Amino acid sequence: MQLVLLFTQVLIDLMAKNPTKKSLSLTLRNYFITGVVVLIPIGFTLYLSKILIGISSNLIPKNINPNSYLPFNIPGVEIVISIIFITFVGGISLSFFGRRILKLIDDLFKRIPFLRTVYSAIVQMTETFSKKDDNKKSVVLIEYPRKGVWAVGFATKENTGEMAEKTNKKLINVFVPTTPNPTSGFLLMFPIEDVIYLDMTFEEASKFIVSAGTSSGKV
Repeated sequence: MQLVLLFTQVLIDLMAKNPTKKSLSLTLRNYFITGVVVLIPIGFTLYLSKILIGISSNLIPKNINPNSYLPFNIPGVEIVISIIFITFVGGISLSFFGRRILKLIDDLFKRIPFLRTVYSAIVQMTETFSKKDDNKKSVVLIEYPRKGVWAVGFATKENTGEMAEKTNKKLINVFVPTTPNPTSGFLLMFPIEDVIYLDMTFEEASKFIVSAGTSSGKV
């Protein structure tokens, strides 16, 4: 890829030295830049799709995966099966029988010494980000990593533990995700008066972070 870019740049420079071909070189350069801008999101999307298909194909048992016994592969069928399975589990979990089964699984995981710590933390985090309370704002603006520099984060809950007692301040826990991968980030604790709540929804803030601030909306 670097050799192609170098060759293209040399070609453009050579053409730029000739005044009669200057307009042609500018046109080619604009075409090349436009091609890069168009292909980057397409390539990144296809790359993520390939990763999701690979993960789904490894999770789905072979006896229910059509690609295991068909003479040809159907691209993306694993993702479709995964979506159907997740939707089915969600529907079952809302029933009385499903809630009883989930309660048994929840109690089982919480009895295992090491697993209960990880399981409880993941459950609490999932419940925090999946709540749909329109009256409670969660997207915040904070000064991080220094004064005068702002970052978008998600207020998870008010800190009422030992940290708030030792600092003698009302602290709020804020998760600051990274770009373009919002699944990683930093857990920070800020005084409540230093946190600015925004009217953005969780989806709008996530899109703003993933797109590196290029998305349109309430920003």
